[in-house]
Amino acid sequence: MSKTVFILNGPNLNLLGKRQPEIYGSDTLDDVTSNCAAVAAEFGLEIDLRQSNHEGELIDWIHEARENAVGIVMNPAAFTHTSVAILDALNTFEGPVFEVHISQVHKRESFRHHSYVSMRADGVMAGFGIEGYALAMRRMGALVGN
Repeated sequence: MSKTVFILNGPNLNLLGKRQPEIYGSDTLDDVTSNCAAVAAEFGLEIDLRQSNHEGELIDWIHEARENAVGIVMNPAAFTHTSVAILDALNTFEGPVFEVHISQVHKRESFRHHSYVSMRADGVMAGFGIEGYALAMRRMGALVGN
């Protein structure tokens, strides 16, 4: 199996850097990719970063990860709070899973305080901005790298 980590991003993250910068900052998914690739290289890992606004596509990618990835870092965005289907898909994946949220979701609306993904995640990073992805990759590297 490859030493690839899937970094999966949910709805509206394609607008990162443009959408609500007061909450999500001005960094983009390209910045996330650069940061994660640098950390991954330290541990002999590769990344495959993807973003979709469609729940089914995210689920298909989780299924693909079963055969092609050693771990998943996921920012499910709004699907965090609604998708039992994503939880079910993650439960079929045997490697480590880390959940990332750019904002501190527990300081936001109450509906954002519940996460289905957290029921499967081996760790959750929230409120660290895009640095949360790098933190997740650092932990992933400690578990599955080199």
